[in-house]
Amino acid sequence: MSLTRTNAARPGGQGLMERYRRYLPVSKNTPVVSLNEGRTPLIYSEKLSRIAGLSVHLKYEGTNPTGSFKDRGMTVAVSKAKEKGARAVICASTGNTSASAAAYAARAGMSCYVILPEGAVALGKLSQAMMCRAKVIPIRGNFDEALAIVREVSSRTKVALVNSVNPDRIEGQKTGAFEICDAMTCAPDFHLIPVGNAGNITAYWKGYRDYAAAGRIRRLPRMMGFQAKGASPMVSGKIFSKPQTIATAIRIGNPASWLSADLARSESGGLIDAVTDPQILAAYRWLAAEEGVFVEPASAASVAGLFKLVRSGQLKKIAGSALSRKTAVCILTGHGLKDPSTALDCIRTPRPVPARLDAVLKEMHS
Repeated sequence: MSLTRTNAARPGGQGLMERYRRYLPVSKNTPVVSLNEGRTPLIYSEKLSRIAGLSVHLKYEGTNPTGSFKDRGMTVAVSKAKEKGARAVICASTGNTSASAAAYAARAGMSCYVILPEGAVALGKLSQAMMCRAKVIPIRGNFDEALAIVREVSSRTKVALVNSVNPDRIEGQKTGAFEICDAMTCAPDFHLIPVGNAGNITAYWKGYRDYAAAGRIRRLPRMMGFQAKGASPMVSGKIFSKPQTIATAIRIGNPASWLSADLARSESGGLIDAVTDPQILAAYRWLAAEEGVFVEPASAASVAGLFKLVRSGQLKKIAGSALSRKTAVCILTGHGLKDPSTALDCIRTPRPVPARLDAVLKEMHS
C-alpha cells in the first residue's frame, strides 16, 4: 500500500514532515512515512536550574516512537528513499539508528539491513530492530568499520543509506531546534548535547540557523557538545581506533559529521568537551532519582557536561554576571528502557520477603 499524507498519521496527529514541511526538502510527491514523531516534552528542571544558576530545560527525545531522537531524521530519510524508488534501506548502528530505521522501513513496506558491532549494542535496541524484521548482521569490528561497509554497499546497490551521512537525516533532526524555539519563543542561550557520530549537533545548529534566517528567532545559542572520554576524538584531535565507554550510543571513534560539528562549535562560540563514564553514570542516576526522567546512559552526557561546566566555573565565566538571566536546554537523546542492563547494574536488586504485613513494613524501613 502506498503511504500518503492521509494515512501517514493518526487522526488528530501530525508528524514532523507535515508540521515543518516548508523547512524540509519535501514536495507534494514525497510519500510521508511517519509514526507521529516529534512533539517531545521540554521539561523545566527547577533542581538543575538551582544548581546551575540559570534556567535549565530538558528536551526528552526518548518519547519519540522508537524511543530516541533518530526518528526525526528517519521519517525524512525513509520518505525520500521511498520517493526515489528504493525498496530497501541500510545502516550501521550503535543501536538507536537500527531501531528507528527498522521501524520506519516496516512502516514503508521496505526491507531493512543493519550492520553493527558484535556485542556492542544494548539489547533493548537490538530487540527493536529484530522485531521490526530488520536483517541484523553483526561484524567483528567497531561502528566506524560498519559505517564504511554500509557506505560501500549503498554505492554498489540500490539500497538507500540512512545513516546521518545522508543529508535527509540532518534535515529531519533539525526539527528538534524548531520545537525548542516554538516552545520558548526564542532560542536558548546554551544548547548542551551528547556527541557520538556528531550528526545531531550538526542538525540542531542547522535548525537554529534556518529559523533565524526565516525570522523566527533573533539570536543563536552556543552549541556545547559532550563526548565520552573513552570515545572523544573531537576533544583529543585524533581518531579512537578502539573507543570505550558505558554510553554505547556515543561509542564512536571517528565521527562522520566531525567537520560540520566542529563548524557548529566554532560558529556558535561554543565548545566540545569530554565527560568520564563515572560522570555520565552520576548524571544518569541523578536524572531518574531527582527528576523522574529515565534516559539511556549516553543521553546523560549533556547533563554530565552541565555539571562539569558548573563545577569548573566555566559556565559562569562564559555567561558573566548575566548568568541568572540565561537559559539552557539539555538534549536527552534516548529512553532509559533502551539499555535496561545498565540500569539494573546501578541498583540493588529487590529481595523478596514473606507475604505478611510485618515483613513488608520491616523491609520498607530497612
